[in-house]
Amino acid sequence: MDVADIFQRFGLATALGLLIGLQREHAGTNLAGIRSFPLVTIFGGLCALLGVTYGGWLVGAGLFAVGAVLVMGNFKQRPEVRDGAGITTEIAALIMYALGAYLMQGVIEVAVVITGALAVLLHLKSQMHAFVKRIEGKDIKAVMQFVLISLVILPLLPDRAYGPYGVLNPRNIWWMVVLIVGVQLAGYVLYRLVGQNVGTLLGGVVGGLVSSTATTVAYARQAHGVPAAAPLAATVIMLASTVSLIRVLVVAALVAPMAVSAIGIPLGVMIAVLVTLSLVQLLLVGRAPVQLPAADNPAELKPALFFGGLYALVTIGIAAAQDWFGNSGLYVVAVISGLTDMDAVTLSSTRLLAQGQLAADTAWRLILVAALANLVFKGGSAFVLGGKTLGLRVLFLFGLALVAGLALLWLWPAPLSPSPSPSPSPSP
Repeated sequence: MDVADIFQRFGLATALGLLIGLQREHAGTNLAGIRSFPLVTIFGGLCALLGVTYGGWLVGAGLFAVGAVLVMGNFKQRPEVRDGAGITTEIAALIMYALGAYLMQGVIEVAVVITGALAVLLHLKSQMHAFVKRIEGKDIKAVMQFVLISLVILPLLPDRAYGPYGVLNPRNIWWMVVLIVGVQLAGYVLYRLVGQNVGTLLGGVVGGLVSSTATTVAYARQAHGVPAAAPLAATVIMLASTVSLIRVLVVAALVAPMAVSAIGIPLGVMIAVLVTLSLVQLLLVGRAPVQLPAADNPAELKPALFFGGLYALVTIGIAAAQDWFGNSGLYVVAVISGLTDMDAVTLSSTRLLAQGQLAADTAWRLILVAALANLVFKGGSAFVLGGKTLGLRVLFLFGLALVAGLALLWLWPAPLSPSPSPSPSPSP
């Protein structure tokens, strides 16, 4: 490093220390504040810089020295202050020392991001403690079950192909389970954060993240026999269905980031149609308060196994249909799967697309067909469970979406196939 680079890194170390010191002093800590933290990061940088010449042991010695100073600082405080204090400031000081040392040789962006994350964690103390107090036993159970699904079961599964057509890879199948359960768990956490009483817009968003089908069934039952509740229930159902298709596209992007660009435009057009219908319905009804139905734990092992089995069946079905009937057979599988779950056909199609076994034009059409089949199923559920008033509203909205989706399938231009190279003209 040249002298300018060294000064730049020390200046950044000082600024990052000032940021954390400002937060700590504002929080009322008596151990270290806006002056101490910059000194700690500068000290870490100096130890790392001297360590280049005199040996890396200096960084460890400096860390020991900072720890000793923190211990002495604690003993110098009054007993009543010391007894009620935690160790957050001490841990933050050790992290900032390490970041000051890292800045001398490491990537600047990494140190900045870590410091920013640390500042946010320190600042959100009251909100995080309030969140922990709101956590119930079933919430902890959900998190632990997700740990079981993702960190215990997944690494133990074999990473090789089995079964007909060689498309059943246990680890890949379970990775899809982890992905879907993770997305649903995020919706469940959001549900627990916002509570049951929310606005219409947030109610639709949470419902779409957790399960648009379950949201449709729940609101249809709430509106049954209550015609005045039909407009609000139809709005939430429409919003949840829109969010569910957005979620499908996000999941596809996580599975195959390079392949999703090929399917994003036509599916984005469909999402734009759904968003427009949702906004119009929201403007007509207004942002009235709604009560979210109780959400089940998405990380239960039984539904995870069910989804894994469904994904495996859809994967085999797509491979068999393509082998026996060509692309026409794929749409039958998409319709059957989409009636209950769009995620399985989305993940199967996207993975096959990423592996070069399915054309992009076919992949997005399969996903859209599954989405339209899902709308038909939810529209029928709303009519049967919610009564005529709600059913007609939902069927009208979904009918417009179906017309737009079918028009997209029919009118979207097929990719141009490469023209054959001209054959050489015969010699005279």
